[in-house]
Amino acid sequence: MYHGVRFDMNFKQLWLEGMKDWNGNLPERMSDDAKEEAFWEGFIPKKTDALDDYAADIRQELLQFIEPTDHVLEIGPGWGNYTFAAAEKATSLTCVDSSRTVIHHLRKESKRLGLERTRYIHAKWEESVPNERFDVVFGINCYYRMQEIDRALINMNNASKRWAIIGLTTGPEKPHLWEIHRKLGYKVKFQRRDYIYLTNLLYELGIDVNCKMLNLERTYRYDSEEQLLKDNLAPILDADYDRKAAEKILKHFVTEENGGFLYRHRFKAALLYWKPEPINLKK
Repeated sequence: MYHGVRFDMNFKQLWLEGMKDWNGNLPERMSDDAKEEAFWEGFIPKKTDALDDYAADIRQELLQFIEPTDHVLEIGPGWGNYTFAAAEKATSLTCVDSSRTVIHHLRKESKRLGLERTRYIHAKWEESVPNERFDVVFGINCYYRMQEIDRALINMNNASKRWAIIGLTTGPEKPHLWEIHRKLGYKVKFQRRDYIYLTNLLYELGIDVNCKMLNLERTYRYDSEEQLLKDNLAPILDADYDRKAAEKILKHFVTEENGGFLYRHRFKAALLYWKPEPINLKK
């Protein structure tokens, strides 16, 4: 429960500031629903049947919260890294997403996989909540556009009977970026938001949240050196940086295999989970 400690910070405001780019502007996708829909229209057709490798460990942890008799709700399922596994284990799964493209894709995949006890709701989670409660409510990496993030967390709490679960991938950043920043002194587009903001925002709402950190690894594969350099040097903010020096640092973390390039990145994910509690909205 909330113990009355006041932070000299506004964690919702910090979350909103983290939405902005490095010039202090809010990217169009963060506020323009049409731009966000256009992104998914272009992204979903490029996805193969394979789910992201790094998601397997998160999926394994998530499924431990779900019982076969449970009715489960997922927020912002994206292309289904966790959706189909949850649907297979639970009695029913309801998904809420703001993208019609995502909803269409998941409906099609659910039918193909024979997952009949699924339903999909086209809505923004922070604005529209189903008129029912679920045994488990979860959302993984789906909060990036939620400006009313406090309302989204309250809705998760109020819609869950047993568990509410937030999953966020976090740092460390790709190691070559830290090396470029440390050794060459260049400004780099590091991640601007993290799970600790939501941890403290939940505390301010009266929720003592549990946190479990997972060690993950993702392997990036590049068919050409040009693509390797383009993707991994783009976060450097300085216009006139020493490209050769930056490339040398980058290649220290890259291996060549079958004519391509592999970059293995070790990072973490945070699982924040709690049992629903009465929300304290007093400041």
